Order: sequence, then C-alpha cells, then structure tokens
Amino acid sequence: MLNKAVLAEALVVFAIVLLVHAVVWDRFSWCVVALAVQAFYVQFKWDRLLQLGGAVFQFRTTANSGLLPASMVTPLLGIVMKERCKAAGIVYFERFGIVVASTGMLVALFLSVIAVGITKPVPTNTCILTGVAGSVIIYTMKHSLTVSEVIEVLEVLLIFIYLSMILLYLLPRCFTPGEALLVLGAVSFVLNQLIKRSLNVVEGRGDPIDFFLLVAVVGIVLLGLFFTVLFLFLDSGTWISSLFFHMMTAVLGLGVVMPWLYRVIQRNPLFWLLQFLFQTQTRVYLLLYWTCLAASACGVVFYQNAKRSSGSKKHQASTITRKYFHFIVVATYVPGLVFDRQLLHVAAALCLAVFIFLEYIRYFRIKPFGQTLRQLLSLFLDERDSGPLILTHIYLLLGMSLPVWLFPRSCAPKGALSGAGALVPYSGVLAVGVGDTIASVFGSTMGEIKWPGTKKTFEGTMTAIFAQVIAVALILIFDSSVNLNSSYAWILASISLVSLLEAYTTQIDNLLLPLYLQIMFMA
Repeated sequence: MLNKAVLAEALVVFAIVLLVHAVVWDRFSWCVVALAVQAFYVQFKWDRLLQLGGAVFQFRTTANSGLLPASMVTPLLGIVMKERCKAAGIVYFERFGIVVASTGMLVALFLSVIAVGITKPVPTNTCILTGVAGSVIIYTMKHSLTVSEVIEVLEVLLIFIYLSMILLYLLPRCFTPGEALLVLGAVSFVLNQLIKRSLNVVEGRGDPIDFFLLVAVVGIVLLGLFFTVLFLFLDSGTWISSLFFHMMTAVLGLGVVMPWLYRVIQRNPLFWLLQFLFQTQTRVYLLLYWTCLAASACGVVFYQNAKRSSGSKKHQASTITRKYFHFIVVATYVPGLVFDRQLLHVAAALCLAVFIFLEYIRYFRIKPFGQTLRQLLSLFLDERDSGPLILTHIYLLLGMSLPVWLFPRSCAPKGALSGAGALVPYSGVLAVGVGDTIASVFGSTMGEIKWPGTKKTFEGTMTAIFAQVIAVALILIFDSSVNLNSSYAWILASISLVSLLEAYTTQIDNLLLPLYLQIMFMA
C-alpha cells in the first residue's frame, strides 16, 4: 500500500525534474530521469527496511527514507550550474558543473544499490531498474568526463563510503538515508575539493572567500571526528578531558587549520580576516547589527528557559516560539544580501563553524558549558532531533547559507544572474525564512483543511505562497541588482512547487527546500 504523502512528494519531485529538463535538456537529462525512476522504486525498499529494522545502521524513525528528493538535488544543481556557466562562456565552471552532476548521480546510485543488496528477498524488478539506470549513467559519464574528472568522481565516492560507515555508526538516528546522502555527500565533495586545491595552489582558481569556506567546513568536521573517536575511550565529562579538549582544539586549529588556510590563500589568515571584516564602514555597521540580533536570539533562549523553570518541567517551546529564530535569521540575511554578499558569505561560514563547535561542547558535555547548553537547548527539541545530536539550528543556518555559497559568481555578469536567477541568493530567505515560517504559523493556528496523509494544511501552504510572492516584490523594491525580466510565471511555479514539497516531505525542510528553489531559479 503506497503512502499518500510519499506518493505526493514523489509527484512534486518528478514535476520539478521534468520542468528543469524542459528548459535544459541534454544528454545528462536521460541519466537524471532514469535515476529518478529507480530512486522512486528503491525508496520503498528503504522504507520497508526502516520499518522492519533491517537497515545496516540506525536511521531517524520519524520520517521516510527520503531517497528520491535527496537523490535529485546534486545532479540537478550540477546541470543547471553547467548551463549557466556554459551560457557565460566560463569553461572551467562548466566542467565543474558536469563533475558535480556526475558525482551526485553516482553517489545516489551507490546508496540505491546498498538498499537493493540488503533487501530480502532480492527485488527483481528494482534490480533491473537499478541496472538500467546505472548503465545509462556510466555510459554517459564515459563519453562526457575526462580521465581526471572520472578519478575525481571516484575519489568523492570513496570518501563518502568511509564517512558513511564512520558517522552513521557513531551517530545513530541523526539522519534518514536521504539526509545522509545530502549531508555526507556534500562533506565528501568539499573535502575532495580542498585536497585537490591544496595540492594545486598555483593552478587554484577562486578567491580567499571560497577557500575560507572549504577549510572551515573540513576543519570543523575533522575536529569532530577526532574527538568522537577519542572519547570512545575516555569519559568526556571530566575536567581533565575538558581541558584536553580545549588544548587539542587550540593545537589543531593553530597547528593544522591555520597553516592549511595560509597555504591556499597565500597570506596570514587572521590578518586577512580582520582586514576583510572591517574593510568598509558598511561592514562595521552590519557586524554591529548582527551582534544585536545574536543577543536577541540568546535572549529568547534564556527567556523561554526561565518560563520552563518557573512552570512545568515538561514545558516545551511551541512551534510559533521556534519560528522566532526564523524571523531573526531573515532579519540577519536580508541586509547582508542587499548591502554586502561577500561579508555574508564569510560570516555564515564562521557562524557554521561556531554552531558545530558548540554542538561538540554540548554533545561531549565539555566543562564548563556543556551541561548548561544541554539544558538550554533541550527546550527546543522536536521529533527530528531523535538522535544524540541537535541539528535543526545547524540545518536552518545551512538552508539560508547554501544559496549564498553555491551562487555561481564567476558565471554571473556583474555579480548577478538575469531573470529568475537573480533571486538565487534569496532562495533560503524565501523558502525557509518566509515560506516555511508562514506556513507553520498560519497552518498551526488557522488551518483546517489538511493535505491527504499529512498534518500540513491547505491554508498554510496557500499563505506561504502568497507571502513569498510579496517577499519577491519587496526584494525588487529594495535590491536594485535584481532584474526578473518578466519571468514571473516561472517564479510563481517554482514557489508553488517548493511550497507543495514543504507540505508533503518528512525530510529536514530547512535543508531541502532552499536547494530545490535554487535549482528552479537557476534553470
């Protein structure tokens, strides 16, 4: 019996895939369509494994596997990036887009093969579909990639396999298979890119801003892996372990991360960062403004915990209370997008590193703040935080930041794409900051008509679409670099489809929705 919500989610994803390829049809389109069809079938195998407890690792149990929507993100993103850079005549990034698409397809296919392999009895029809999709993808890669690009794709796949075995074992119930595909696939690709660029500094392309993001992400992930393995043998809650944690963080940061960053940007990282942050008066004002917003967010956390301590211990933050942080993040990102996107790019990378580092302190109970963070953040847990890690606030930051980080600046004349592409950096603001927030608030307070198979409401979805259209109009007024060139019908269709996806998906919408909206805008 097919789940109505899963089937509706699949229909929305197929609609997005077909719309994108109606605009950018090429040889890779056959691969993505074949991958989508087989991922649809394999997704039900994964769901059955999760229900019966037959999966190799422990995945998040409050959602379906999410294999289909997750499998489409990276291939579609690579294809639309390739087309944009091809139109701009930037051959290097056109080839980069092909590598991204090929990597996404191969990693998704690998995850599908794993599901088919551990399903008993072996599903014959699904095996045939997986074999056909794999043949199409490998044949296309053979005729599209150079030898060095094939090696690069295989390197990412190898890193993904090792990361998956380590992190899914150490962090049970933190991900669904689809979320693991997105998060670990992205980390694997970033790690491979950083290694590649570190070995070819002279030939490296890009500015220090891009390298700063790569080193920050890889450095903080490697730091977490190191301490996770270490604290398997030590009690992390003692003062001696806490002192060792802080000391080794300083040693690894100053002895590994900083020299690594110095090698790739060819200048002192600290001096460069200070000079960059305080380069103009506008940046100083933005930093002061963001500091005030961060203080207000901390104030909300302390106030809600004070209410809990004075009332019932079972008190949990309501949906509307959690959406306060969405409003604060929108107020943070919009001025950065309008006045200084480079500063926002670097500040978001710094903030991500800080968030993950604080999660390490909470998870390992590092003194003196570990237990305090556990008590403060436990108030804001929901069903998606069923594992040992609290990731929803990190996913919120990623959802807002990924459109900024993945914006193809080199392929955009004068720093902005034309038509709907001009809204690409605003994808996170629209999908998560406005759409998801308004849908949640209005749906939970005034919604009555529920979408089949879900708790989401028709009123919430319609209000979210209307709010995003209003937000686009405001962006046109306040950001002079945005020129939509009469692509209003495509923008409305993109917003509507992503809002429908929000209504039906059980995956982390903070991460998934901005990526799909970015893909639609870039197409």
